[in-house]
Amino acid sequence: MSHRLYYGRNSERQKAPGAMSTPRRHVPFGRRGMLTRRKHGTQVPKRFVTTYHWKSGQRVRILALEPYFGGSHRAFLEGWSQAGRHEWTILSLPAYKWKWRMRHAAVTFAGQVQERLARGATWDLLFCSDMLNLAEFLGLAPPAVQELPSVVYFHENQLTYPVRVESERDYQFAMTNMTSALAARAVWFNSAFHRDAFLHALEAFLSRMPDYQPFDAVAGIRAKSQVFPPGVPGFAPRGPRRAGPLRILWAARWEHDKNPEEFFAALGLLKERQVPFRISVIGEQFREVPEIFAHARRYLADHIDRWGYQQDRTDYEATLLEADVFVSTATHEFFGLSAVEATLAGAYPLVPRRLAYPEVFDCHEGKAAQEFFYAAGARGLADRLADLAGRTESNDSLHHAARPIRDRLTRFEWPNRAPILDEALEQRRA
Repeated sequence: MSHRLYYGRNSERQKAPGAMSTPRRHVPFGRRGMLTRRKHGTQVPKRFVTTYHWKSGQRVRILALEPYFGGSHRAFLEGWSQAGRHEWTILSLPAYKWKWRMRHAAVTFAGQVQERLARGATWDLLFCSDMLNLAEFLGLAPPAVQELPSVVYFHENQLTYPVRVESERDYQFAMTNMTSALAARAVWFNSAFHRDAFLHALEAFLSRMPDYQPFDAVAGIRAKSQVFPPGVPGFAPRGPRRAGPLRILWAARWEHDKNPEEFFAALGLLKERQVPFRISVIGEQFREVPEIFAHARRYLADHIDRWGYQQDRTDYEATLLEADVFVSTATHEFFGLSAVEATLAGAYPLVPRRLAYPEVFDCHEGKAAQEFFYAAGARGLADRLADLAGRTESNDSLHHAARPIRDRLTRFEWPNRAPILDEALEQRRA
């Protein structure tokens, strides 16, 4: 048996004027935004995607609504829909102006769904991300869709997402997250850390309101919350290491919540100590980039291998496969896709002992925690990097040293994750 994966007409890859592109994840694109699957020498347009085979199990027809089809949101839907066994209809909007997407997506999708129903489409389950105002959408949607069991997946949330100045936070978006969670039959989070942080912040937020504080809403959301981490693509075994100094990779978004100041301060200390190293600084960029990146590019010019967002997935994977060590300095992270991918590609992870990292890497104490977590601060990071640089010079294989943690992370590869997610949806459909 087989199923088809359908995309909505608004899911074509688009880039807003002056904006950086969102990462290409998992699915190769041909010219003019077409999803390329060659069959008998033809290119299949993105709206009529190739047929995939599905394994045994109960078939579920899923209507997926994604207002912000970029980055981890896009990678998640594309990876799961290709690795899983169910039938997906994905309606999406370009990853641009997220606030506007959260405002209008419910209205836009309600119209698109009505058009598809008129053409005979039917579904068993509704799936959306935290970027959709689900309660609003259900109020606008036709009865056939209102009655579907619904799952909302939280990649992030607007209560704990970092802002430079707290007064800039728009709590209406936080309320949208809350009402979406209340409207859904099930609420999924990408990590237990994320779930706990959101529910704690929601309770604290409501406690500051003047009256009619719906604390029972928090209990209701908690009762139907579950943790379902995303999947990642697998990597072929890396070849022999090229000669040279320690190759350091930083692959986070170029924003303040990823704490680039600490990373570059640590590299500055390495340079002062005359420790040999090379760096690749990649990751998604937006219109406003912290000034530290321009300064670091000048100061560390003699150490740079790659700099800037890797537009092509092949280049991104090549960068991961070249790295000896992956570094995160994040102060905000609900899962850490790039950390997981880099480690599976063979890099030695060096991350802070906070956020979702202990949960994702499944090491809270003991030798593994000592190996792969560093003491907070630029000096603690620099000390660990200097040690790893010395081990590289003495031909101590960091790739081999990271194998235990790499083996733990194989649970996130799509062939392992998709069946778990598929079964969870089957249970929701029942």
